[in-house]
Amino acid sequence: MSKLQGKVAVVTGGTEGIGLAIAKLFVEEGARVFITGRRQRELDEAVKAIGNDVTGIQGDVTRMADLDRLYEAVGRAKGRIDIVVANAGVAEFAPFGDISEEHFDKLFDVNVKGALFTVQKALPFLVDGGSVILVGSVASLKGTASFGVYGATKAALRSFARTWTTDLKDRRIRANVLSPGPVKTPLADRQPADAIARLVSTIPWVGWESPTRSQRPRCFWRPMIPASSPASSCSPTAAGDRYEDSDPR
Repeated sequence: MSKLQGKVAVVTGGTEGIGLAIAKLFVEEGARVFITGRRQRELDEAVKAIGNDVTGIQGDVTRMADLDRLYEAVGRAKGRIDIVVANAGVAEFAPFGDISEEHFDKLFDVNVKGALFTVQKALPFLVDGGSVILVGSVASLKGTASFGVYGATKAALRSFARTWTTDLKDRRIRANVLSPGPVKTPLADRQPADAIARLVSTIPWVGWESPTRSQRPRCFWRPMIPASSPASSCSPTAAGDRYEDSDPR
């Protein structure tokens, strides 16, 4: 039997890159997946690429009405959620000294506010023993020039996971953070070449990662915690030989 047979999953930002790869894998493993995206055309293309057992729901994670509409649709269709993947995010570079309020607000609005309310609004539908996966970044651990605000947003996700593990322990809901290194995605392709060069200079690196598979086995020092695992509040990361488990149980 497939690992996620019969499970219901929500993946935000599922139209490209890591989110699309996660959605594809979940469907291959037997899950019924709901993906979100801001643009309907890209959303339709992603649904077509995934194939069966997927529904696309247009929406912006920073808009509460859109999140409400997402979960109302999932609730009507399936009545429950087993896995929530808060993947939607944005990345921009801005050197310290030239950071604008617009830059700060944009990144924190999507990466932090969006992730928090994506998960909080899922709670009435999330089953006891369910799984929350936050897509973080190696930038939360490495000091990359001109990437400080983005790194701070991803560090906030690590804090959320630790706190939510305590908040949700009575329901046995697990919260994990995946912190990949450089991954070849459309989002990365949209960044300036010099900015990407600064990013990859901070970590041992021999080539781009794929959204679906690491090119070098040592990139993820431990396997990503599967949705079926009893482990909680773990942070698989490409930053180094570091694996944190703050499970209070």
